[in-house]
Amino acid sequence: MRCPFCAHDDSQVKDSRPTEDNCAIRRRRQCSGCGARFTTFERVQLREVVVVKNDGRRESFLRAKLEQSVSLACRKRDVPQEQLDQLISGIQRQIETLGDSEIPSGKIGEMVMEGLRLLDSVAYIRFASVYRDFSEARDFEEFASTVRDVAHD
Repeated sequence: MRCPFCAHDDSQVKDSRPTEDNCAIRRRRQCSGCGARFTTFERVQLREVVVVKNDGRRESFLRAKLEQSVSLACRKRDVPQEQLDQLISGIQRQIETLGDSEIPSGKIGEMVMEGLRLLDSVAYIRFASVYRDFSEARDFEEFASTVRDVAHD
């Protein structure tokens, strides 16, 4: 593992333990070159998945981008990090077990929308405002009224 401080190629694992959600291994490492310590996370990846964007571009699926989108939607909300990690891991697992090497970005967006709808209605509306490209206050009003309907059913 390359050191993030000095770029030396050799490091030694000092401690390994599973993360709280048991979906990854957290490793504390020490660089053989400069002696700095750093943490890495190791996750199971079932297959390499390519995301097909709306404009036809293709890029590798990155869990970090999914984490960033979900975290931004949940910012300053009272949603425990453990629940966010479970949501993200669940979506990643769904994507990797679909059996396709390519997935449309819209399908990922719908998975996130469904997860956030069940987790936090404000985060759901925040994500939807970007995902569905709301341009006017009326768009928020119309969407929020459907959220209220879902919440009262």
